[in-house]
Amino acid sequence: MSPDASVLALPAMSAEDLRAALASCGPVAPRWVECAFGDFSAVARGKRVHPADFVGMKGCRAPSVVLGLTLTSGEPDTVFGPLLPATYDDMHLVPDLSTLAPRPGRAGEVTVICEPSGSLPTEHGPIDAAQFSPRAALRRAVAQLAAQGLQATVAPELELFLLERDATGRPQAARPHAQAPVRERCCDVLSLERLSHFEPYFDELYAACDTLGIPVNGHAHESALAQYEVNFRPGPPVAQADAVWRFKRLAREIAARHGFLASFAPKPFLDEPGTGMHWHLSLQRTDAAGEWPHVFAQPSGEDSPALGHFVAGIQRHAAAAMAFFAPSDMAWERIALSNASPTHATWGQEGRDLALRIPASGPTSRRVENRLPGGDANPYLLLAATLGAGAWGLRTAPAPIAGRAEALALPRSLPEALAALADDVLLRDVLGAPLVDLFCAVKHHEHAQRAALADPRTDWDLTHLLELA
Repeated sequence: MSPDASVLALPAMSAEDLRAALASCGPVAPRWVECAFGDFSAVARGKRVHPADFVGMKGCRAPSVVLGLTLTSGEPDTVFGPLLPATYDDMHLVPDLSTLAPRPGRAGEVTVICEPSGSLPTEHGPIDAAQFSPRAALRRAVAQLAAQGLQATVAPELELFLLERDATGRPQAARPHAQAPVRERCCDVLSLERLSHFEPYFDELYAACDTLGIPVNGHAHESALAQYEVNFRPGPPVAQADAVWRFKRLAREIAARHGFLASFAPKPFLDEPGTGMHWHLSLQRTDAAGEWPHVFAQPSGEDSPALGHFVAGIQRHAAAAMAFFAPSDMAWERIALSNASPTHATWGQEGRDLALRIPASGPTSRRVENRLPGGDANPYLLLAATLGAGAWGLRTAPAPIAGRAEALALPRSLPEALAALADDVLLRDVLGAPLVDLFCAVKHHEHAQRAALADPRTDWDLTHLLELA
């Protein structure tokens, strides 16, 4: 592999750089700086600090315990000591100033995405916290593409549910506000009237997206009760993963202020379609020098051989990547109780039951749609795995496997997927073995914790995932 296989650290910023960045956020100096980073479950962790501390510390410090927490804030024995320090040593949160922006709805506050860094002691010796960063792993996958003379353009489609809890705690369709006399009783697919009921919510959500530069591109009522889909304009992978991560947080926070839940849980209703997070991916040559730059199609419109090789790479590593695409037991209910949720690594033109779909498109917009990830997937990890596997396909040129009967079967449970991930040499290299080992340990613990409950779906999925996915 190229030198980018090592962890890529964010560039160090001087105090002058940090002061200038804060001053550029508006005519009034901010009172607070929010340092935010995403854990494996894409939960936003971090601190709000005074600008003087932000400049002085060149970010902020945070306890390393947050790297290994489960979704329910569990602290597995298999993590603390073997993989992370049992003493919860501090790490440095290094800001990416390209993400610095006003915090929506909070005058005098700014927010910036950070990545963990700094040496941490473990039973097996010191390790840099950067090796556990999902965002750094995606930047590394992008750098590996760049070493092949390529760049990716990606566009997500993100589904969510607008819900309330009934008297038993189970989900039901939300009312637009507490006094509203209306509630969706059966699925109103593409209903503009249902959409209009929630216009105040989406208006506030889109205004917040504008503040953070999130490239939303419209929304519609989807094919499940109380389900909506939001589309994004295309962009580079890291920026798009940042956008999805920030969008999910905004959607939940603003929904809470409106009196209901925005949920990205993969299967809130067993008898309704689940929540997907589909990604459209295309590749361009960075060294085309005026020649045809689009990798997946010929100028005449035919698919290029590279398209098939990229698909084949994802197919060959899909079993392992499913641990990132479906990182919870509820996500496997979305697949087992399928409604256009693939169970095999199929590919082809158009069909929405395909894992890897080639939408009808012109030669300049030829792309692959990865339809495997669910709504609870970490956008950084799923993109790193997808791009890393596809790039391997371009290097080794395997043939894609066509046909549903012949296609590679995917795992049927989270433990199966985690076992495949632990053994996948390529993805361990793309994302880094320390990250893969920590991810597997955390997710195995979550699975065991859930399985030990009397009613796992009620006591774990609907209690925790409904609000945190």
